[in-house]
Amino acid sequence: MAERRDDERDTPDVRGGGPDTGEGPRRSARPDEARAWEELVATARRTVADGLVVGTSGNVSVRVGDTVLVTPSGVPYDRLTPADVTGVDLDGRQVLGTLVPTSELPMHLAVHRTTDARAVVHTHAVHATAVSTLVTELPLIHYMAAALGGPVRVAPYATYGTDELAGNMLRALAGRSGCLLQNHGTVTHGATLDQAYDRTAQLEWMCRLWLTATSVPGLTPSLLSGQQLAEVEERLRGYGQRR
Repeated sequence: MAERRDDERDTPDVRGGGPDTGEGPRRSARPDEARAWEELVATARRTVADGLVVGTSGNVSVRVGDTVLVTPSGVPYDRLTPADVTGVDLDGRQVLGTLVPTSELPMHLAVHRTTDARAVVHTHAVHATAVSTLVTELPLIHYMAAALGGPVRVAPYATYGTDELAGNMLRALAGRSGCLLQNHGTVTHGATLDQAYDRTAQLEWMCRLWLTATSVPGLTPSLLSGQQLAEVEERLRGYGQRR
């Protein structure tokens, strides 16, 4: 057996990311999938309305059972209808719809296969993308980094839509619910579409805050320590309403 190259070792399994281009039979969406599709489209439209993406850049996915619903490639979100539902299985085979899934399908499937996340949001948010070109980790400018699991890492650049990018992203996401993609954008995940989206918005806000603070001539922003962040992480465990 041939020895693996160094760049092949300890690489997350992100295979099977591309859609099946065959014309095999595809089933109709179940009621829970139809509801999830409506929520997915609403979330995708919100990324545009809030200025996190331009045009059809960025993409959204949500998992329902073993089916991953995803935004289709190159279709403006305001044109999507219930009949446009697009879904694949965890191996990337298309099981719902006829529109081609997003070109970033490998990233979405990598998250859904390796975490317990039910939703993923990917954007080209301006401030976050700018920060991704400057640092390898977002400095601890605000305690809400704790809500993403700790200091936000920057995944090294790789061509969009590739397994290499998906692998880089997974390493940056280890122990986190969000990361930056170098010269590209953001990825966040959550238990729901709302949670994944809120994490995206929070990450963009923190990046904007850091860029604003560092733009003041002659002054350097104060940063939080690891201990201070750990204290916030502990407090966040009891944050919100108990049900």
